[in-house]
Amino acid sequence: MVASVYKVYAGLQGVAVVSGREKAYAYLKDTVLTDPAMQGEYLSEQDIANRIGVSRTPIREALLLLAAEDLVELVPKRGARVAPLMGREIAELMELRGIVERYAAQQVVAADRTPVRELADLLEQQRGLSGPDQAKEFIAVDHLFHKTLVSAVGNALLDRHYDGLRSRQVRAGVVALFNAEGRQSAVIDEHGAILDALAAGDAAAACEAIDHHLESTLKVLLAG
Repeated sequence: MVASVYKVYAGLQGVAVVSGREKAYAYLKDTVLTDPAMQGEYLSEQDIANRIGVSRTPIREALLLLAAEDLVELVPKRGARVAPLMGREIAELMELRGIVERYAAQQVVAADRTPVRELADLLEQQRGLSGPDQAKEFIAVDHLFHKTLVSAVGNALLDRHYDGLRSRQVRAGVVALFNAEGRQSAVIDEHGAILDALAAGDAAAACEAIDHHLESTLKVLLAG
């Protein structure tokens, strides 16, 4: 299942995957780095090159980009290691997401720009994805659910800032699904509560639902 998450994400966003460094970067960021079994493991440049059909040079270039984002560690004489998500980083990620998503909920309700139909469609897609084999696709759609809310604010800079969290968000979400039985069902319920509050035009309830969703995810991740 090569780059399955990126295919889901790209298909929904209308993004075309190009060859070379971009292809390697997308595969590493959205497939390898989100695999719970790869956390803390060293990567084989040749193995990855064989999987996606490129030379090792684009792999090295992609790893340099990921190292600059603190997603991999370049260890002398050992190669690239997937940097595991640590407790502090997870807590900071959830805190930052909460700030952005609560702001987005308040803004879209105040401006009457809540993307109810789009959020409902994404929630329905999530309901059709279940089990460990579809965990990455489930979390890719999960990110799009939250991104759609943030994008509805209409602030391009905020959009880019939030999208920069995507890889960490997907990694954390996939790990959470593997750490807790029934987490997929819980996520759907939590998203449903966010959507219901937004559809009702209740910003305070939407913020409360967002907090509950993020706090639940954080607890699962820290417990694991």
